[in-house]
Amino acid sequence: MTTTQTEAVFVDTNVLTRATIAGAPLHQQALAALDRLRQSGTELWISGQVIREYMVNASRTQTYSPSIPMPQILEQVRRFRAVFRVAEEQIAVLDQMLILAAESTLRGKQLHDLNIVATMITYNIPRLLTHNVDDFRQFGAHIRVISLTDNI
Repeated sequence: MTTTQTEAVFVDTNVLTRATIAGAPLHQQALAALDRLRQSGTELWISGQVIREYMVNASRTQTYSPSIPMPQILEQVRRFRAVFRVAEEQIAVLDQMLILAAESTLRGKQLHDLNIVATMITYNIPRLLTHNVDDFRQFGAHIRVISLTDNI
């Protein structure tokens, strides 16, 4: 399944974490960025990978927050599913990831970022909202990266 909406934005895990944990750095900026995008009618996307990464982040103690109890995390995931479109992890995403991996020098944990880009390409989502802009620079030919601190 693909989307043809050119204004669609994929939301990285670090944005969701910052937006939902009040003590997180850039909390207000994350909330404001998501709010502006929603108000403009932008279609917002996440994936199963992003949901899993969010659950990992929220369930462990951070320097800015204690671990969040699982019932609260699950409630937040339910809210995500109501607000965001969730890209399914289909074979086309895997195929695209394997193509990108063959062209890339990324290794280890960086392959999570590669999978996000593969998801975006598969679903025709042109823009990524993230705080980790440098992690995605090499994919400039495929996606447009928007920094959490940009004035969207």
